[in-house]
Amino acid sequence: MEVVASIISGAVVETTRLLCGSIYSTIKNIVKGPLPLHVLEKEMKFLMALRDDATKEMALDKREGKVIKAQAILWVGEVEDLHRKVNDQIQEAKSSRCFLSCSTKRYRMSRKVAKQLKEVKRLLEVGSSLASSVALSHPEFKAVEHIPGSSIQDQTTSISEDLAKTMTLVSDDKYGIIGIWGMGGVGKTYLVRNLNNELQNNSNLRFSCVLWVTVSKNLDIKMVQMRIASRLHLNLEESSGADGMAIQLYQRLKEESFLLILDDVWEKIDLDKLGVPRPEEHRGSKIILTCRSLDVCRDMVTDVEVKMMVLRDEDAWQLFSRYARDVVTSEHIRPLAEAICRECHGLPLAIVTMGAAMRGKTKPELWNHALNQLRRSVPYAAGIEEKLYKPLKWSYDSLEGRYLKNCFLYCSLFPEDFSINISELVWCWLVEGLIDERENYEDFFSRGIALIENLKDSCLLEDGSGEGTVKMHDVVRDVSIWIASTCSEDGSEFLVRSGNGLKEISTAELSNSLKRVSFMNNDLERLPDDSVIQCSEASTLLLQGNRRLDRVPARFLEGFGALRLLNISGTRIKSFPDSLLQLDNIRALLLSNCQDLEELPPLERLSRLQVLDLSLTGIRELPRGLEQLNNLRHLNLGKTRRLKVVQAGVISKLSSLEVLDLSNSCYIWKVKGAVQEKQACFEELQCLERLQVLSIRLILCYSPQDTIISWINRLKAFEVDIEWGYSHLVFQEYRRSKYINCSSLYSQYLQVPSLSPLSGAQRCVIMEGTYLSRGQVGCWLSKASYLCLSSCRGLNKMLQDLIINSVGSFLYLKKLVICDSDCSFQTGGRAAEYDLLPNLEELCLILMTCIESISELANHLGLRFQRLKTIDVISCGEMKYLLSLGNSICTIPNLEVIWVHNCSNLEELFNYLPLQNMTNLDPITPNLRKLELNDLPNLRSLCSDEKAWPGIDQVEVINCNLLRH
Repeated sequence: MEVVASIISGAVVETTRLLCGSIYSTIKNIVKGPLPLHVLEKEMKFLMALRDDATKEMALDKREGKVIKAQAILWVGEVEDLHRKVNDQIQEAKSSRCFLSCSTKRYRMSRKVAKQLKEVKRLLEVGSSLASSVALSHPEFKAVEHIPGSSIQDQTTSISEDLAKTMTLVSDDKYGIIGIWGMGGVGKTYLVRNLNNELQNNSNLRFSCVLWVTVSKNLDIKMVQMRIASRLHLNLEESSGADGMAIQLYQRLKEESFLLILDDVWEKIDLDKLGVPRPEEHRGSKIILTCRSLDVCRDMVTDVEVKMMVLRDEDAWQLFSRYARDVVTSEHIRPLAEAICRECHGLPLAIVTMGAAMRGKTKPELWNHALNQLRRSVPYAAGIEEKLYKPLKWSYDSLEGRYLKNCFLYCSLFPEDFSINISELVWCWLVEGLIDERENYEDFFSRGIALIENLKDSCLLEDGSGEGTVKMHDVVRDVSIWIASTCSEDGSEFLVRSGNGLKEISTAELSNSLKRVSFMNNDLERLPDDSVIQCSEASTLLLQGNRRLDRVPARFLEGFGALRLLNISGTRIKSFPDSLLQLDNIRALLLSNCQDLEELPPLERLSRLQVLDLSLTGIRELPRGLEQLNNLRHLNLGKTRRLKVVQAGVISKLSSLEVLDLSNSCYIWKVKGAVQEKQACFEELQCLERLQVLSIRLILCYSPQDTIISWINRLKAFEVDIEWGYSHLVFQEYRRSKYINCSSLYSQYLQVPSLSPLSGAQRCVIMEGTYLSRGQVGCWLSKASYLCLSSCRGLNKMLQDLIINSVGSFLYLKKLVICDSDCSFQTGGRAAEYDLLPNLEELCLILMTCIESISELANHLGLRFQRLKTIDVISCGEMKYLLSLGNSICTIPNLEVIWVHNCSNLEELFNYLPLQNMTNLDPITPNLRKLELNDLPNLRSLCSDEKAWPGIDQVEVINCNLLRH
């Protein structure tokens, strides 16, 4: 039996071996023959390598602030999905080799592999087209823009906790729309501003862009659309209407994974009308809104709401102490200070306001008085507003003097979030009698600045969005309007309807109890033409910014008989009715940017007029009767491009004139003997004994007399655009041919700052298209703070004459602009023995065709650049180095900004002169904070010294392809 068993066992083994060998061979043929797995694996490796390159490029672009294309993000996702499927397919094929005998299974697997191979090849083609182009080409776009303000690290624990909570919600995919709500002044804007800035420092930012828009009380969908579009560098076609703009914005945002922050929302915003994709429809995007009411969150269908609570007691005291400073540490003051802080109910805005108001007050009696005032105050509004208005009303009460209080209330006439021009505001205060009108211009302007700083120190005003502007916090403005409308000290009332989008004025609101009325920045088309209008006590009427307003009815002005100030700037009015002449108490008539206005009625009856602003109007000659306005102090005729005639003997009779502005006007002043008959000459201006500020264009036919120079130099501020008679016509034709298509990039550097006795650039001289000599330039330099030489010739000779003949430095010059010159600064003559421009702060060179380095100018004039803050170089085609270091210049200690554009031969910013010892050198620019380089094709290096700029925080490099380090 054992033999039989052995024989049978051997037979079975052999049969099994033959059978399995046959099956194995079959499976091998199935897998290696019809199923090209090895080809699929090979192609997949190429695709994954392309994916790796793309993801690296995306990470780099993201760090540079660029927006990653949605197509690139989608492609990477498709590649990774296919990779998982192919891996599964290969594993399935390999695990089935011992069982795969059915031709049907073999056929199905072959089809799957072929289909996947086809998809691999498609993704390879798409990936190749995306190579080196995974981001949108927005050269200056940043995923997050920093919003200035104090850091969260400097504030309270409560705020830090709110920020951490909100950051968590932003990271949670469950919440698409987040609502942050709470009472006014509780810190909602502060919170989201810090959230925005925290995201800027987040290396794992999940959003391609973070957008910030301040909405404000009166919702303007178009304004919100334009701000979002501006942030995205998207030019919306306004002609397509609101719906068309919404479509454009929607299509652009669909390409992004965005976070939209809508700050200060007062009512429901229709996202469809706005053109913003809803987060539930556009995964990866979110919306945060801040508002004062939970109803707004409900209307916006928020996914989660965060109510911002007032500060805890310890946090409130910490914040109060920070603003009140060390005085609260006194044992006599601290109990009173703590009680005042408690009266603020933990509201940050109220705490800051009260703390700042009490800063520096060391007498306990003052603190006790403040506390009693707070405790005795009657609630001025119900609920939330009562808790806010009471401490802010006390801050108003604590202002010293009725005039300062009225100056504060006056600011509420302007729209919410409106940046008020300081100079305009001070003039308004003057003509309203809030500043002593007997003071001269310099004195009352200084007084106005002091009042503004006082209000800013009390946290009742803050810096505006532009230089030389201020604004009110919206809550402070609300309180101010409430005070002015209900409980001002003189019993007068304000009617403030500015920025409300009004189409017409309701006469029912106009009454004799009103002191000041503002309808500015609305959408008024016409004014009431009704004899029942009775505003006989109103002293200010603001109608500016109503773009469609084209007529002033006679009976409308008759109802405002006591006006001191009338502002109709920025409207389309063409003329004025004679009832204007009945406003015999008017002090200021402001008509700036009424471009359709070509003439005014005779003005001789407006004998008290002090300010007349006709800038940017269409007037062709001065109004009749102007010469009889003996009280006129400020006449603005700037940018009157049609004003070709100034009659002789008119300006010279304005004996009280202190400010005369004809900057960029068509009328060009000439000296006596060079003017046409019956036209004003320059000598007439010398009759204006009270003149302090002057802006004019002037043609001289010869070197200016000492009397002209000395008279101009006695002014507090001036801007004189000088052209010489023998080159004037030639220059005008040259400028037309050369600059007809000139980029605004150049022109912005030729803009002169607004003039005032206190401004940094208050003595401005512009010379255009002339052949220079020492007599024509040197005499202006002794007092000028700003000098611009545009398209002038003979600069080399003029500079050499200055060096030889000058007896001192030009101490006042702070800004020097040289534009369109072939000067090389290489005259072969001697260099200055000392720095001729020791206080120079800004240097701008534009279209200098022959210089190789700024060092040539520096060596020529002995410049040391010890106070220099800004260097701008534009289109200097032969420049090889910005500055060569050594000898007299080894460091520029105060330089903050360098901007170099379109210099085709520039190789290096800073280089060292031969034999210069580079060891142990101080940083070249220790305070440089901003460096912008644009279109420098040969720039290879910034500087060989790595310590050149230790504190720089902003670098922008565009089209500098050879720059590697």
